[in-house]
Amino acid sequence: MYATPEKIAAANKVAVESAASFGSLGLSTVERLVALNLNTVRAGLTDTASNVEALLAIKEPKALVSFLSALVEPALASSVGYFRSAYGILVDSGEEVGKIVDGQIAELNKSVAIALDELSKSAPAGSDVAVAAVKSAIAAANATYDNVTKATKKVVEIAEANVSSTTGAAVKAVGKAAKKAA
Repeated sequence: MYATPEKIAAANKVAVESAASFGSLGLSTVERLVALNLNTVRAGLTDTASNVEALLAIKEPKALVSFLSALVEPALASSVGYFRSAYGILVDSGEEVGKIVDGQIAELNKSVAIALDELSKSAPAGSDVAVAAVKSAIAAANATYDNVTKATKKVVEIAEANVSSTTGAAVKAVGKAAKKAA
């Protein structure tokens, strides 16, 4: 049950690997967000240049109102698309963090099970009931964690579906309202 140099080295190795995984994941997420931002800015500059050219060609006030109204829906759709993409990147990162944490929890559970088995071998007679109770409590905690994780994933899926349908409907409604105003 005592910590041996091998056990300490193994625990340190796991900690370093976890830190490296989190660091790599963080950099990957930042890289993806920066790429999204650069692409969004590039597209925005291109759209702005073409819109300015079209704006300079307008000669009548009615055409100006129509032109400005026509800009609303694409701008809103672009904004919604940007936020969906950013959200998708963050969700992917969250899922990766979840996988890393789940792996660590699985390793912790193995370590605790091994420690309890070692403890039960060297424990005084009659302590097997206490060890069984601890094992049962750990199993119940793991089952609760699994259930909460599954329920959370389901709630997130439902919320994402609702947000997706709501934003799509909002973009269409704003586009129709802008066209009517023109």
